Amino acid sequence: MYFGKRVNRAVASGEPVPSHSDITGQLDYEVELAVIIGKRCDHAKPEDVFDYIFGYTIVNDISARDIQNAHVQYTFGKSLDGFAPMGPWIVTVDEFQSPPDLRISTKINGDLRQDSRTSDFIFDIPHIISELSSGIVLEPGDIIITGTPSGVGMGLKPPCFLLPGDVIECEIEGIGKLINTVE
Repeated sequence: MYFGKRVNRAVASGEPVPSHSDITGQLDYEVELAVIIGKRCDHAKPEDVFDYIFGYTIVNDISARDIQNAHVQYTFGKSLDGFAPMGPWIVTVDEFQSPPDLRISTKINGDLRQDSRTSDFIFDIPHIISELSSGIVLEPGDIIITGTPSGVGMGLKPPCFLLPGDVIECEIEGIGKLINTVE
């Protein structure tokens, strides 16, 4: 299942993430490896997809779960202003093996919540880009986020959502740490 995420402006590492507490009480985090397309990609074969990638960065796919679940589609709950922390920088595709096998994790207020490897994702980068480009031309600068490991707040027993003042630290080996505070 693919989700669209409208991004008005990416939020840099160190910048606050708005809680939007006036419309949501279920703010959640999702560390994801972001693939940045480097050249026009149309009907890419799985074995060729790395030829179309410029590089990688980290995205925290912030989501308002109550809004997300109230609608048939998830776009609104994933696209509120400030819901796209990204960075801290882009690492070019040639810096990693293809496909990359990187540790990916999230800490909330220092507590480890997500901890996995990009090689454990359900769908790998060649599958995702090949499938998407079979019907959508991907353009330079397009950003595709690739999925998140277990440990998101809504999946915990009991669920544990973000609150103002919480510090979210998303890390991907070889890329760095994306750190934001909920305001």
